[in-house]
Amino acid sequence: MTELLAAEGLSRRYGSLTVVDRVDLRIADGQRHALIGPNGAGKSTLLDLIGGAQRPDGGRIRFAGVDVTATGPAPRARLGIGRIHQRPAVWPSLSVLDNVAVAALPHAGRGSWWPGRYGRRVRRPAAELLDRLGLAEHAARPAGHLSHGQRRQLEIAMALAGRPRLLLLDEPAAGLSASDTQRLVGLIAELPRTVAVLLVEHRLDLVYSLTDVVTVLRDGRVLASGPPAEIRVAPALQQAFGAGVS
Repeated sequence: MTELLAAEGLSRRYGSLTVVDRVDLRIADGQRHALIGPNGAGKSTLLDLIGGAQRPDGGRIRFAGVDVTATGPAPRARLGIGRIHQRPAVWPSLSVLDNVAVAALPHAGRGSWWPGRYGRRVRRPAAELLDRLGLAEHAARPAGHLSHGQRRQLEIAMALAGRPRLLLLDEPAAGLSASDTQRLVGLIAELPRTVAVLLVEHRLDLVYSLTDVVTVLRDGRVLASGPPAEIRVAPALQQAFGAGVS
């Protein structure tokens, strides 16, 4: 597989505290990759560094052959890095359909805000995305009226509207009911292989079922990285989480 993301020697410090410590991470086109580790391991900070929300104190990041180390979130989004945060971020007063349409606007081409073209270039693909993700019946509802699980689905639709090549998911199952979690797992599993996924998730059963590669972090350092079948029996897993975890 072609390499999509290459992070080399990434470090991030807050004063004397090193949160990410010389991390190397590589993701191939279409790969499903998970970051696991205890609280404070540096997982979300590493996502911030890759998405551009924070700048590293050391190391570099290449995405699709481009050095993006010094760029912010917007240029990275245009290159194809999408991000979903721990708490769903939607525009509550806009309809579900318009949330997706607005997210698609930067990628829809010049003139897409004109009424005629808006329908053809933005709203129709947005409606198709909602149908794929099971939200079509809620298209006209204000996003603020959705349940937590439905907002998570909507945020995934908004991210996909940006045509990402890499989707960063930060604890997407947090706060979801069992049925919403099952629906979310189905959505992630059905994402096309044109989209790579970097997932932070505490539920190891979800990690093992969804990913091709798992990287274990502790204290900002990589302890191990490999296929789920290897990681679940690796000594690094017990080193990170303690005995009894598999």
